[in-house]
Amino acid sequence: MSIVSRLAVGAFALVLAATPVAAFAAGGQSLFMDNCAACHQPNGVGVAGAFPALKGSKVAQGDPKEPITRVLKGRGGMPSFQSELTDLEIATVLTYVRSAWGNKAGPVQATQIAALRSTGRRDNAKASLLAH
Repeated sequence: MSIVSRLAVGAFALVLAATPVAAFAAGGQSLFMDNCAACHQPNGVGVAGAFPALKGSKVAQGDPKEPITRVLKGRGGMPSFQSELTDLEIATVLTYVRSAWGNKAGPVQATQIAALRSTGRRDNAKASLLAH
């Protein structure tokens, strides 16, 4: 990545940091629709027995480490998004999930994603591959 690109990404991150949480979460809706809604449904209710609900989810609203790890590394039939989404995109979509459909959890920061991205291997890579 060129120095100009890095500066542009840094400037974008600073703008997002100064943006109210509601606006930041709203930007995650598009990412959610593109990457998550097929399984978890646009209304966050999931599909019983197949894809867990995110609406009212204790995992989604609890310690951010758990949903971050699930998005990065996958779990069961959920694929890893580690190569598909940037730290900022994951933070944006998780902030949306944590504040949509009546959920009341705080935002997730890109720095939290970066810290967890660098740790460990996926827990169950084979299960993720079998799902697709």
